[in-house]
Amino acid sequence: MRKSISLVLLVLISLFYFNFAYGADENKDNYKTQLNFFTGMFDWSDTKQKAGLIGIQHQSDELFLEMDKGIISPITGAFITANNAFYIYTGIQAEYKLGALAITPSFAPGYYGEGNGKDLGYPLEFKTEIQMSFDVNDSTHLGMSYNHISNASLGKKNPGANSYMFNFLKQF
Repeated sequence: MRKSISLVLLVLISLFYFNFAYGADENKDNYKTQLNFFTGMFDWSDTKQKAGLIGIQHQSDELFLEMDKGIISPITGAFITANNAFYIYTGIQAEYKLGALAITPSFAPGYYGEGNGKDLGYPLEFKTEIQMSFDVNDSTHLGMSYNHISNASLGKKNPGANSYMFNFLKQF
């Protein structure tokens, strides 16, 4: 069972990056690698299972699709909770700039390991997130994000988890 889930994730990741390679813009010098360091509260709405979390996310500087109102790019990241639960993911985000404010929705399937934390019902989980960040300067941004992780009823149970994070984003 876990081998098939791993295979599905590997295929999804490969297809995802393969598709973006053809959408890479020649003006990529305008975009930089971005790391998002975050900390917050995992499953804050479940008083018995909530736990602190810390994580990191990478946005590629070479693969992106420029739109009229923003940029779509791949993301890869991971976090771990105080209860040793972890989530490793890869997905897509869209970034919309409104002056110094950036609104960034994202979607990322990934692998969840419960450790001593909450049982989410299935190893394959899907994370949807919304992030708002403000420019501190050209390469540093501070923000806050909210996400929901769910297995889309693939498992016998689907309790989901709601989390909030404080973000420090740095472009290199």
